[in-house]
Amino acid sequence: MKRTAVLIILGAFAFAQSASAQTLKTVKDRGLLICGANGTLAGFGLPDAQGKWTGLDVDVCRAIAAAIFNDADKVKFVPLSAKDRFTALQSGEVDVLVRNTTWTSSRDTSLGLNFTGVDYYDGQGFMVRKSLKVNSALELNGASVCVQQGTTTELNLADYFRAHNMQLKSVTFATANEAVKAYDAGRCDSYTTDASGLAAERLRLANPNDHVILPEIISKEPLGPAVRHGDDQWFDIVKWVLFAMINAEELGVNSKNVDEMLKSSNPDVKRLLGTEGNYGEQLGLTKDWVVRIVRLVGNYGEVFERNVGSGSPLKIDRGLNKLWNKGGIQYAPPVR
Repeated sequence: MKRTAVLIILGAFAFAQSASAQTLKTVKDRGLLICGANGTLAGFGLPDAQGKWTGLDVDVCRAIAAAIFNDADKVKFVPLSAKDRFTALQSGEVDVLVRNTTWTSSRDTSLGLNFTGVDYYDGQGFMVRKSLKVNSALELNGASVCVQQGTTTELNLADYFRAHNMQLKSVTFATANEAVKAYDAGRCDSYTTDASGLAAERLRLANPNDHVILPEIISKEPLGPAVRHGDDQWFDIVKWVLFAMINAEELGVNSKNVDEMLKSSNPDVKRLLGTEGNYGEQLGLTKDWVVRIVRLVGNYGEVFERNVGSGSPLKIDRGLNKLWNKGGIQYAPPVR
């Protein structure tokens, strides 16, 4: 009986694996990628008045669509709150979650998700009014801090104050938008979130120049895409789309020169762009999958600069997000 029970369980598991390994087919049959996004965060995921989405996370979704369809616009963006984002992915409402989400052990192991990589290395910080005359987060003892519920931010805040024996008056809100509005209205001394978010939210305040972001970074926040457990092919595709964008920047392949680079004799470039080998076919994609990504969306550096870097209103320094050979830690396994 025990052996029979084990065989039944293994058979059921195999069926579940087979049944769930359908995401690419589902996306192709639908003719559209459905991407879970932020919807309120400039630089990462935000629609304009005409409904056009822009942002670093948005461009990762567009790159996935480009690799599959040779059309970066075949994406439907679903705005998700921090509270609803994991449920939407688990239930199949979205094909992939690319929503400034921190990769943690508990999320990776207990929610039925797989994180596919890091598209932005971030860390939590604090914003205060200049009139408060505070120069360090260590001077916030007894301060009231606006924070969004159900995020790693809320836990990090409590941990930081506890570790430094400081008194905290945490004021929580269901959404980041509510927390920012409350801070802007003077209900809190400080607002805390990822440093990239602080740069974006500061621009939305009534008087941005009246506020300053403090220098301390109190946490590690590796942000990246996530997919459901059970479909290794889809996991590989989302993972390698991001890796391809990073490798393209490292090899000097960008949206302006990609067609010329197809003539390159560099073995690494030839493998990346599909003029040698069958690396795209191994993913279930076409030989020119990376050409499609770079031509239609750009390499990682291009995506960073226009959305959050020097070419954007946020003007965030690349810092840790520089390539590994340029002083940062962005690094991708090779296409080989």
